[in-house]
Amino acid sequence: MLMVIALYLALGAFAGLVAGLFGIGGGLIIVPVLIFSFEAQGMPVEHLTHMAVATSLATIVITSISSVRAHHAKGAVDWSLFRSLALGIVIGAMLGVNTAMLLPGHVLQMILGVFALLVALQMAFSLQPKQSGTVPTGIELTGAGGIIGWASSIFGIGGGTMSVPYLTWRRQEMRRAVATSAACGLPIAVMGALTNIWVGLDKSLPEWSLGYVYLPAFLGIVISSSLFAGLGARLAHKLPQPVLKKCFAAFLFAIAMRFLVFN
Repeated sequence: MLMVIALYLALGAFAGLVAGLFGIGGGLIIVPVLIFSFEAQGMPVEHLTHMAVATSLATIVITSISSVRAHHAKGAVDWSLFRSLALGIVIGAMLGVNTAMLLPGHVLQMILGVFALLVALQMAFSLQPKQSGTVPTGIELTGAGGIIGWASSIFGIGGGTMSVPYLTWRRQEMRRAVATSAACGLPIAVMGALTNIWVGLDKSLPEWSLGYVYLPAFLGIVISSSLFAGLGARLAHKLPQPVLKKCFAAFLFAIAMRFLVFN
């Protein structure tokens, strides 16, 4: 068990470092590496992908709290935007988990591969949406929150890779978009994790599982990721960002090919 915890401490450190360097959610790293780790541990193939997604969402519950507090302290979170988005996010996240449960593990991995490929292309070519001419309405924000929550709970992420581009497209200043997106990550993670726990309670899952959440991985990642996120943020100001982003895009491309070609 100590070796297992050490593995997940290392994974959390890597995820935190990457999140700090690039400002992306650690779930984008945690989910694929958990899948590979669970495969190496010999976990049931029909459950391991769903467990990776659920465990990632559970870790985001903890890590997003400190992120939201930091952004709120700087007055950067637009809570009026958040309230409209959160209503849709809660419903969408619950529906997303139930959608994922309908998919076999290998199909879910292929969907994750497509998502990793799209993010890799965005990072490699610095693709950004142009701002639209109008600001979003409450109804639109709730609908957008539903889509973001639904997709994020399928991918096991906090939603920043979707909510930040959406908010900047809808004429929100980048700093406010990032901060509000960080706040949105909390209801996505809470509802996604709780739903995964609930639907997994009656399943025959590995020891130390709470529903679909694998507790040793959860603890290891939570302990180390927050520590190394600060280091990543400091390094981001010292290292060449364009080169680092292309290297990380290549890493995501390799993950995408693993899921799409060698699945």
